[in-house]
Amino acid sequence: MLFSEVIGQTEVKQQMLAQLASGRVPHAQLLYGPEGCGKLALALSYATALLCKEPVDGAPCGRCAGCKMTAKLEHPDLHFVFPVPKSKEVSDQYMSQWRELLRESPYFDAKGWFARMGVTTQQPHIFVSEAEQILRKISLTSNQGGYRVIIIWHAELLRTEAANKLLKILEEPMPGTAFLLLTDRPDLLLDTIVSRCVREECKALSADEIAEALATHYGLSSADAQTVARSSGGSFTTARARVTQNGEEELFLDMFKLLMRHGFARKVRELQTWSEQVAEWGREKCRRFLQYMHHVVRESYIRAAALPQLTYTTPREADFLKRFAPYVNERNVEGFLAEIDSAMRDIAQNANPRMVFFDLALQCLVLVRK
Repeated sequence: MLFSEVIGQTEVKQQMLAQLASGRVPHAQLLYGPEGCGKLALALSYATALLCKEPVDGAPCGRCAGCKMTAKLEHPDLHFVFPVPKSKEVSDQYMSQWRELLRESPYFDAKGWFARMGVTTQQPHIFVSEAEQILRKISLTSNQGGYRVIIIWHAELLRTEAANKLLKILEEPMPGTAFLLLTDRPDLLLDTIVSRCVREECKALSADEIAEALATHYGLSSADAQTVARSSGGSFTTARARVTQNGEEELFLDMFKLLMRHGFARKVRELQTWSEQVAEWGREKCRRFLQYMHHVVRESYIRAAALPQLTYTTPREADFLKRFAPYVNERNVEGFLAEIDSAMRDIAQNANPRMVFFDLALQCLVLVRK
């Protein structure tokens, strides 16, 4: 992938190109920023430049054997590390699925990756077996005689033992090895790992940047591209998903509407049935639903505050918010968000989802009438 193919992130691209042109390549860099801003695309572009045989002012030529192998995701000195479901597994066991997804677009999220692996309930992580695999790989001589590049996607999902082993590798880096750690949550990484990386902040994309990319890649009209871009919260991953697939969000909106309808009518039996239906989805889908609930409550409050120009919603969501927004106000908005956040923590800690969602439903019953 070339830097010109990365959406936005002009400042980070310039900093990376300056490093490459000067030959001062850090042994470890941390690319952090919100989901969907293009961290993986940036890492691929940087890796392409490092593995290029004929770079021009640090930028990859796009024509040499190194660039062609990287473009096909088949360069022997380009290694990927990502979360996997089981502690004895490593990324290489899922490499065919990873390459398949990456060839479609480098703009995807953990939800998309977990679905591609067939994960429905467990939370994938990067385990110590992966760190041991990394150590074996970097101990070998570079296949092409240049750099070895290791891209660690969602580095915040490193288990403690794996993080400590990686720390030892970063403390004593092997010559000619470049680590690129990508994360949405740098606060969840060990401080000692962060301190050994050059940090590059990747910011949320602007609506104009997203709209231009949608028009270019998906042929949307300017008006449609802007509508989708404004509802994507700075994430091209979200925008792309809304263009290519909208079934899950349609379901989430319907279930949210049902929750509020039963809550307002104080139908406790129906709320119990609702919580049992949601709990059957599996933990990852439940987590995404809670994130969606957070989004709807936030947008409702902004609309209720008479600031509809600041909302980021689809047309169907906007139609619902016209009726629901008056029920979200200063008296209950913090309560709604706090209860959703609490439910997200409980789900992440493997609490019983039926109990979590029934408790959330009862809290919503109280809050919606405040």
